[in-house]
Amino acid sequence: MEKNQKKPVTAIVLGASGRGKLYGDYALEHPEDLQIIGIAELVELRRTLYGDKYQVPMENRVATWEELLARPKFADTVIIATPDHLHYAPCMKALDLGYDILLEKPIAQTEEECRRLVAYAEEKGNIVCLTHVLRYSPYFLMLKELVQSGAIGDLISIQHFEPVDHVHMAHSYVRGSWRQADKSTPLVLAKSSHDLDILHWIIGSRCKRTVAFGSLSHFKKENAPEGAPLRCTDGCPAESTCPYSALKIYYRDRTWLYVFDLPEEAEKQGDVILENLKSGLYGRCVYHCDNDQPDHYMMLMEFEKEVTVNFSIEAFTSYSGRRTRIMGTRGDIVGDMEEFTHTDFVSGKQKVYNANAMDALNYEGVGHGGGDMGMIRDWIEAVRTQNSKVMSTPLNESLESHLIAFAAERSRKENKVIEI
Repeated sequence: MEKNQKKPVTAIVLGASGRGKLYGDYALEHPEDLQIIGIAELVELRRTLYGDKYQVPMENRVATWEELLARPKFADTVIIATPDHLHYAPCMKALDLGYDILLEKPIAQTEEECRRLVAYAEEKGNIVCLTHVLRYSPYFLMLKELVQSGAIGDLISIQHFEPVDHVHMAHSYVRGSWRQADKSTPLVLAKSSHDLDILHWIIGSRCKRTVAFGSLSHFKKENAPEGAPLRCTDGCPAESTCPYSALKIYYRDRTWLYVFDLPEEAEKQGDVILENLKSGLYGRCVYHCDNDQPDHYMMLMEFEKEVTVNFSIEAFTSYSGRRTRIMGTRGDIVGDMEEFTHTDFVSGKQKVYNANAMDALNYEGVGHGGGDMGMIRDWIEAVRTQNSKVMSTPLNESLESHLIAFAAERSRKENKVIEI
């Protein structure tokens, strides 16, 4: 594509689930910027619904990514929204074919694959954006700007906390696609590469060493209520009082339904949900799953310039989002991803910054604190201009968070401090 040529960037999408749909919706809302012309999705119903909704040509609707990438290059870009274990191979193939790429995090499943992919992307010179979208959220943009301005003096330390929410934990990391570290990625990477990236971004330097602790304490068979069957639909005596009941979460409360292929008619959805719960992943008792991800996780990190960080991931909370405390020599910041308060040590004055009032680059945003739309726009502009510096999340910059995560897992398993 010629520099500054203002025509829609064309894309083929690998994966028609949640994130794949997000990019399709963007193309509907901004057809002048993005056009989806190919879809690869194993589930036929999803492939058909996606193709129809986004008007993908019939000949470009296929089951596997291999089928689309076996063809000569026929679009400007590839959007990789496949499961974690299917990031590396299609991305490497797309690089071979000369595509620019939007890659869902994580980069790959192993440190070796991550390093190899980043090196190959640099060698090929393709535009590759990893979806570390929190860099585009108004909240974190203002937080970084305030720290960099010197308002808190010299940055000394950070305490950062990611409350997963107990239902989210059960859905994604006990029953769901990320329940096993070796088949997806470790919890600290699958859930928190965003956080490690934000910490690296705000501090502005590399992490030198880390130590991590954590385990799977609760979601295992020895903690199952007496008489609990393998499925919540099989007459569990504790179902009505269990906070992790699949019947409560999916059928009665009707939450986390994106994993089900539901008819549009609301009156027909209940039967489909029940059928899924009787046979699929999400109807299983959380104490009888094949999960191995920790349900509590803590890291200590030392960055360059002696900046220290305490970071924890907690399953057992009633809320989600992030909580952050930043300490400097002349002030501190306390925030919860909705707003943060800056206190100046000299004057004692406090100023509250509300995320909803922050107009960060005038991005209208949905998801990830308002960052998704900003990320997509910059990626499109980077493709149009062939200038990766347009993006806040170039691939080589995003690698740092992955290296920290892999080091943390080594530390947790080997019970020692790991130098990065």
